[in-house]
Amino acid sequence: MPDCSSVQKSLAWCQGKPELPGVKRRIYYISKYDIVSWPTLQHDANGRLLSASYSGNFTLRADVKWKYIDIISEKSQLTSEAQGEYPSQTQLNKLTAVHPGVDADASAAAAYLNNNDNVFLVEDMRGALRVVGSDKWPTKTTVTQDLGQGASGTAGTTINVEATDECPAPFYSGNIVTEEGTINGNGGNSGNSGNSGNTNIDDIPIEEVP
Repeated sequence: MPDCSSVQKSLAWCQGKPELPGVKRRIYYISKYDIVSWPTLQHDANGRLLSASYSGNFTLRADVKWKYIDIISEKSQLTSEAQGEYPSQTQLNKLTAVHPGVDADASAAAAYLNNNDNVFLVEDMRGALRVVGSDKWPTKTTVTQDLGQGASGTAGTTINVEATDECPAPFYSGNIVTEEGTINGNGGNSGNSGNSGNTNIDDIPIEEVP
């Protein structure tokens, strides 16, 4: 007989604890084609999810690195909602990332994001990395661009992402092999070129938006 005992837990919250809203100004992304192996989510013998945090690291193809996109935090958002019917409900994670540029590089992003199955890493205001994209279901990415209207209009390129997963965007604290070096969500540093000591994702320089 299978063990069908409940995996539910109490959910506490300390009065007065701040829950800072929003996402930070740099996200990372990569094509799933360049991922050799994924970190894992913990399940019980019945396939029930036991944790929303990944264990392990993303292993990438040789010489491949995570790319980044700088965004406007005030206009960007990560949400999650349930979809489907019992007993097959999943979560639909949605990312709206607004990049301020509308130049040739920003415009080219539409070509290699729209028609690719991607994974995105988003950092929340507590410094936790969230994964948008799963090894089980495809990720839909669409890019829109607005050159603004009139002298007081606002220009920008918006990346919209929809990704089905087992839970709201899972947490990731493993390595991120980037163009600046290898960083991780816990502030660790491994082979960060030209630097020593620990490097957190917040320490990566971000160009100011004019």
